[in-house]
Amino acid sequence: MKDLEGKVALVTGATRGLGKGIAIGLGEAGATVYITGRSWDKSTAGEDISGTLQETQLAVETAGGICIPVKVDHSDDEQVRLLFERIQAEQGQLDLLVNNVFAGVKVLRDAYGKPFWHHDPSLWDAVNNVGLRSHYVSSVYASRIMSQSSQGLICTISSWGGMSYIFGAAYGAGKSACDRLAADMAVELKPANIASVAIWPGIVGTEHISNFAAEMDEEASQATFGDGYNWETPLLTGRAIAALAAESDIMKHTGKVKIVAELAQKYKLVDRDGNLPVSLRSLRFLLPFTAPGLRKYARLIPDVKVPWFLLLWGMLKSPKI
Repeated sequence: MKDLEGKVALVTGATRGLGKGIAIGLGEAGATVYITGRSWDKSTAGEDISGTLQETQLAVETAGGICIPVKVDHSDDEQVRLLFERIQAEQGQLDLLVNNVFAGVKVLRDAYGKPFWHHDPSLWDAVNNVGLRSHYVSSVYASRIMSQSSQGLICTISSWGGMSYIFGAAYGAGKSACDRLAADMAVELKPANIASVAIWPGIVGTEHISNFAAEMDEEASQATFGDGYNWETPLLTGRAIAALAAESDIMKHTGKVKIVAELAQKYKLVDRDGNLPVSLRSLRFLLPFTAPGLRKYARLIPDVKVPWFLLLWGMLKSPKI
């Protein structure tokens, strides 16, 4: 369904991983998708870089969308300002912003296993500058465009790491702040009829996450990633956001946290392989994740959602430093 035909979207940090999957999902829905990243093509990508703007553009267009790649370093506010100035000039509208860009994967992987005070304080900036801060900056400029037509949706990619321990203090504080940013922006954007939500994917099997899990010892990998149990692909997040953005009354969702698997269930979506992973707050996920022996009986476990106030992930299973 081309539910987003005629709509203009921006996905920040879309050369690979989650951002690429989101862009493809929006392309499937017929949107015109602007994407940002620092690697234009293979000639400009470093040896350790797995994706480029041109590769994502091809994937989005193959899925049926229109894709406009823009080379942007989100640590440079002027480049970000010029990006939104270009969108305004070329399209005259912006209907959806997906705050996804994040530059902290490698530093988190390198820092994993040691307490925060064993690292230089610059770890905070490496995790939360091109991430939390850049989400705020992009939201400022996006809101200025959206307010002109009194409509729009801002999705800020976050994670359950904002509620319990996963990758360290800097990561958890940043993700918790992403959730609060989305909620507080919703309050201030409501008079302009612009919705703001935080999006929680489940465990997404990106190349970085797969490599990260492979580098850990078995116990840490199981505690953090579940050895592939109930993993999602990046495309599911894209399809969920596309369906959410197509809602006629998007304001009823504003200020909330939306879990990808629950959106997929609501909108009757499936992942790339045709499966539908369960929510990370479902007993069907939580029990087999914390007790791997239950996985062969997973389909017998009720798909009952744990209430938010009881979702204390760290009390169920936390990786140890």
